[in-house]
Amino acid sequence: MASRWWTYQRERFPVFAHAPIIAAFSLSAVSYSALIRGTHHVPAWKPCIVAFATSFLFFLQLRIADEFKDFEEDSLYRPYRPVPRGLISLRDLGWLWAGCIVFQLTLALWLAPRLIVLLLLTWLYLGLMSKEFFARRWLKARPITYMVTHMAIMPLVDLYTTSCDWVPAGFVRPPPGLLWFLLVSFFNGMVVEIGRKIRSPQDEESGVETYSFLWGRLNAILAWLGMLACTAGFAYVAARGIGFARPVIILLLILFLTALAVGVYFLQGAVTKRGKYVETMAGVWSLLMYLSLGFVPMVLRHWGGA
Repeated sequence: MASRWWTYQRERFPVFAHAPIIAAFSLSAVSYSALIRGTHHVPAWKPCIVAFATSFLFFLQLRIADEFKDFEEDSLYRPYRPVPRGLISLRDLGWLWAGCIVFQLTLALWLAPRLIVLLLLTWLYLGLMSKEFFARRWLKARPITYMVTHMAIMPLVDLYTTSCDWVPAGFVRPPPGLLWFLLVSFFNGMVVEIGRKIRSPQDEESGVETYSFLWGRLNAILAWLGMLACTAGFAYVAARGIGFARPVIILLLILFLTALAVGVYFLQGAVTKRGKYVETMAGVWSLLMYLSLGFVPMVLRHWGGA
C-alpha cells in the first residue's frame, strides 16, 4: 500500500515539486496579511505551520476532486493514470479526503476556532467543484467559464491562509488592502492552469482538452501572457500597499520578459515536450512572485527595521 501511494503521489501530486510553491504561497500570504495590518515582525511559527499544512491539504483535495469528476474520461482516454488502472481506488481517495478534513479541522481548532467558518466555506466550494457545480455539460462547452469558476477556489484558499494571521490577531474581517493579494491569487491560478495545458501537437492526447488544442498554440500563449500581465498589475498594486512596489515590478518585468522568450521558443516549432518549458516557467513565476509579495519583504522589514 505504501508503495502504491508513493507511485500515486509521484504521478499525480508530486510532493517535492508542489511543496516549495505551496510553502511560498502560504508563508507569503501570512506575511502579507501581517504587513498590510502594520506588523513588521516575522509571523510566529504556529500560524505559518497551520497555513502551510492546511493549504497543502487544500491542493491535495483539489487533485482528489479531479480524480472523481474526471474518472469516466480518464477511464476512456487516459487508462494509464493510477485510478483507472487500479493502482488506487476512488474509495481510497475518499478516505484520504476525509483524513484531510479531520486534520484541517484539528489545525483550525488548535490555532483559532473562528477559522472554522472560513474552512467550511472553502470546503463547500470544493464540494461544488467536485460535482462540477451540477452543470458539467454546460461548463465543458464553455472553457473560459469553466476555468474562471474553478479558479475562484484560489482566492478562497488564500483568504483562509491569510486568516491564519488576522483571525488570531483579533480581526473580525480581513484587513483593508488584502483584496489585491486575493486578486493576485485568482489571476495567478489562471497563469498556472493555462501554462500546464499548453502542448506541442505531438503531445496532444485524444479526449484531453488542452488550451493549445481549444484555442490554437498562438492564442494559448497570448492568453497565458495576458494572465501574466494581469497578475503583475495586481501584484504591483498589492506591493504598493506594503511599500515594496519597486522591487516587485523589477522582478516581475524580468520574469515576464523571460516568459515571453519561453513563449516565442515554444511557437518557433512544433517540437515535442516543448510545452513543459511553459509549465515550468509558470511554476517559477508563481514561486518568485509570491515570495516577493510577502515573505521576502517581511524578512527584510524584520531584520532591517525599515
